[in-house]
Amino acid sequence: MPLKTTLVGLGRSLVLSALAAVNAVLFAMAALVLLLCFGFGMIFLFPAGVRLIRRRATHARRLALAWADVQIIPPYRPPPPPPMPQRDGWYREGRSLYRTSMVPNFNRTFAWMLKDPATWRDLAWLLAETLAGVLLVAPPPLLVVLGLALVPQGPLYAVIGLALASAGLLLAPRMVRLHGLWTRWLLAPTPNARLTNAIRRLEQVHTEAVDTQAAELRRIERDLHDGAQARLVAIGMTLAAAEELIDSDPRAAKALIVKVREASAASLIELRQLVRGIHPPVLAERGLRDAVRALALDSPLEVSVNVELPVRPEAPVESAAYFVVSELLANAGRHGNARHVTVDISRRGVALRITVIDDGQGGADPSRGSGLRGIERRVAAFDGVLALHSPEGGPTTASVDIPRAFAGQGACGAVVPRWKYRLLALLLGLCWLPMFPQGLVAMALKIFQVDERSWFLALYLPEPFQWPMMGTMVLLGSAMTYYAYRLSIEIRQAEAGVTV
Repeated sequence: MPLKTTLVGLGRSLVLSALAAVNAVLFAMAALVLLLCFGFGMIFLFPAGVRLIRRRATHARRLALAWADVQIIPPYRPPPPPPMPQRDGWYREGRSLYRTSMVPNFNRTFAWMLKDPATWRDLAWLLAETLAGVLLVAPPPLLVVLGLALVPQGPLYAVIGLALASAGLLLAPRMVRLHGLWTRWLLAPTPNARLTNAIRRLEQVHTEAVDTQAAELRRIERDLHDGAQARLVAIGMTLAAAEELIDSDPRAAKALIVKVREASAASLIELRQLVRGIHPPVLAERGLRDAVRALALDSPLEVSVNVELPVRPEAPVESAAYFVVSELLANAGRHGNARHVTVDISRRGVALRITVIDDGQGGADPSRGSGLRGIERRVAAFDGVLALHSPEGGPTTASVDIPRAFAGQGACGAVVPRWKYRLLALLLGLCWLPMFPQGLVAMALKIFQVDERSWFLALYLPEPFQWPMMGTMVLLGSAMTYYAYRLSIEIRQAEAGVTV
């Protein structure tokens, strides 16, 4: 393992150990707030206390993702909508009327936080992180400090000290990873919360899909009315005029017929463009690869296309991916002033990933443009997400992931048995016991000749068996830690749809 990785892991262990002390302070404050709220009626303190705890839990989720590569989905229920005034300007809350929205809004917020199970799970996490989380991240720095302290004591102690310091450095990155898994186990949403949030998300996506479909139908109707329909009416009127002139002025009638032919050709082009905007024929006939290449040929930009799809996704997913690329290419040329664009479309397990990189001026923001918001709404129907990185000055990188684009084609992720989750929790909860109290701590007591045996099993054995027993305990704890690490990788791969 590179020295930089171990040192970074050691520094992160120190930071996480310090945050455990912060969690202890926050838990004490939360307990005081609960006592004041439900013991003395000071319920106005409850929302502020819950928001403070949620900020700390959100920060812990971000650290788990950044430092341990463990993604934790926020489990909170969506906030209630703000109260709306009646026609007379008053706000109704149950049977009571209020002049302002302050009291109804507080009542809704209080009920929302109080009834959300994630509120109490965050509070339990604060306590558990203070008591048990520190046992995962504090031992590596302690081993390094203990080892360095033993080095000046003599040759034998120097060897033991260097071994302890090396063990601390090697364990630090792995303990940070295990701490991330521990955090996910406590802060990830429960199956019931996942189901509730999924239902709410489906309702929201359904509403947005219906609105988008209605807007698309209105656009098609407007294009037909203002474009092709108007041209066809003009063609009919021109043909009627030519019919009246065909006997009296054949030359003028012939000129009108030429205009009719030109107008019909223009109408045909408009209808083809309209059909292409609904569903391009090349997409239906030849698939996403050729459809995106056709987009690249029609674009005024220099576009490089790389499509690696062994099989075609479902038609709705294909259509969404096509229009995502089309919108991103249009944005790169219209708003980004780009000259070169790279389009990469690939399959990741059962997921479809679209990455578009342009060399434009950057500064793209979904909140300021309808095009990117439209992409988010389009891919949300498939549980897809848009990730955008567009600093000022460029380049702009837009990545779209559709997680189950190939789920119906025999590439579903493996189902993880429940016993693996239980075994992982058991290993994470017990791996520290043989490694530290029965192993390393007993070694330290033995080295410093502390006359204290307490519950350290090895110290009750005869002298020749004490060191082998302590070494066995350290090896057992290390083996449990390593197996928990491998098991967590296996579970993560299975959840991501990779064959285990």
